[in-house]
Amino acid sequence: MEFFAKHGALAPERELGQKFTVNVELALCLRRAGASDALEDTVDYARAWALVRDVVQRGPTRVTIEAVAEDVSRTLLETFADVRACVVSVDKREVAIEGHLGSLGVRVARARDA
Repeated sequence: MEFFAKHGALAPERELGQKFTVNVELALCLRRAGASDALEDTVDYARAWALVRDVVQRGPTRVTIEAVAEDVSRTLLETFADVRACVVSVDKREVAIEGHLGSLGVRVARARDA
């Protein structure tokens, strides 16, 4: 998923914004959905996408992409009861440092509390 948002440690990042790439992996039992081929037996991916968009684009501005990833993972786990765990990667492509970097990112893995 790709979003334009205003997160970052530097003032220009928060003022001008930049592109963020977010990847989400959800862990849940898909046996029922695989057998039934019914949308109601799996995660509503359009809703998941909208939740991620809302966190990244409309949520509070964060200094770190770690905080963005935490916000996304917490929101997904709180919203979808069948999701046992998730992995969220957040990358920003244009890093405001001296030198060349293709992108900079973090990956967090979070599980539902037992």
